[in-house]
Amino acid sequence: MLSSIIYIDADACPVKDEALKVAARHGVKVVVVSNGGLRPSRNPLIEHVIVAKDSDAADDYIAEKAVKNDIILTADIPLAARGLEKEALVLNFNGKTFTQADIGMKLAMRELNQHLRDSGAIKGYNRPFSPKDRSEFLQKLENTIQQLKKQNI
Repeated sequence: MLSSIIYIDADACPVKDEALKVAARHGVKVVVVSNGGLRPSRNPLIEHVIVAKDSDAADDYIAEKAVKNDIILTADIPLAARGLEKEALVLNFNGKTFTQADIGMKLAMRELNQHLRDSGAIKGYNRPFSPKDRSEFLQKLENTIQQLKKQNI
């Protein structure tokens, strides 16, 4: 059995169900972290953690608990950076991997875009989540778990 844990930053996660299915197929423990509103699972490998409504409470919980070779599923760039510091594997919901090589640029772009939105220079816009994103996420999560299994982690 894989000793790594999958942590899901669940409040805005469009691929919760897919992640749970992949994890169940491989017998991987999952910790679903949210501020509430999610139906708990009866699967003993799935733990639901409800955190305070504070905007960073789920991120703080995941960043505190995750360790090397755990998998963090998030779209939150600061959480991704914190996970990478702990040597966790961090996947975006669209299947892209956050890496040490690109996290600095992602943090800087996030900061710049926030400044531009606050000043009115641009409007907030995220492209819609697509079936291709879902497919790429599933493939990346599957490959990540397979890699960890090969390494006997």
